[in-house]
Amino acid sequence: MRCSICPRSCGALRSETAGEGVCAMPSLPVVARAALHLWEEPPIAGTRGSGTVFFSGCTLGCVFCQNEEINRRNFGQAISVDRLREICLSLVRQGAHNINFVSPTHYAHVLDALLEVPLPVPVVWNSGGYDKVETLRRMEGKVQVYLPDLKYLDAAVSGRYSGAADYPEVATAAIREMVRQTGPCVLSEGLLRRGVVIRHLLLPGQLVGAKAVMDWVAETFPRGTILFSLMSQYTPWAQAAEYPPLGRAVRGSEVRAATDYMRQLGLEGFVQERTSGDACFIPPFDLTGI
Repeated sequence: MRCSICPRSCGALRSETAGEGVCAMPSLPVVARAALHLWEEPPIAGTRGSGTVFFSGCTLGCVFCQNEEINRRNFGQAISVDRLREICLSLVRQGAHNINFVSPTHYAHVLDALLEVPLPVPVVWNSGGYDKVETLRRMEGKVQVYLPDLKYLDAAVSGRYSGAADYPEVATAAIREMVRQTGPCVLSEGLLRRGVVIRHLLLPGQLVGAKAVMDWVAETFPRGTILFSLMSQYTPWAQAAEYPPLGRAVRGSEVRAATDYMRQLGLEGFVQERTSGDACFIPPFDLTGI
């Protein structure tokens, strides 16, 4: 296939076993881990865990990527769509509240086929927010929960840190489409059944950028429409040390200021504990469950 799934529209040739272009992934799904995950937001992780399936490869180039082993170095194992369905059903049998596809953007064609037969639990699209609206429209009715990042609203910053100067316009359009599809969040028995949770990872030295993201969310969506997740788990990783101030941890004062601003705006959602900013919270990518 010649690929135009993601906003790069690079036209890369992706055969079943090899890939070119930005993600460098074949057309068959490459997966690094599939297991119950308890560290997502409470209405997604629940009490038994979210059934996370970590795809390899990524359409972004974040210099601080904490999943660089799979997103930058492409570790993983190629499997068939039938095997992917078996993995999903196995996670459901283990008690997963939902099936959570992590970094799914470049495998939208796979999920489009897989979800022709619905899974028995909600499906979560867990992406960096760098998604084409046209691609997301193929997921309408097949994905119940969207969990996108909104990393930046400054083109210069997104170009420097993620290699995508168009990220702000792409991600905001994608998130509007996600909300259009799901409507306001629907929770039942403490679990998110349908809706959008917008994540923002607080970066060192980017408090102004974090406030801009929160302003956009508050101004764009009426109260009660979405949930917002302010994440403070940033740990210097990958090439971060080469991009000051990314070589340091987020300061407590930055977390407090961002949290206060989120509350002032009345954004409903979650603030991550700072103790989550540790490498031990990065799952082992060892082909578990594959």
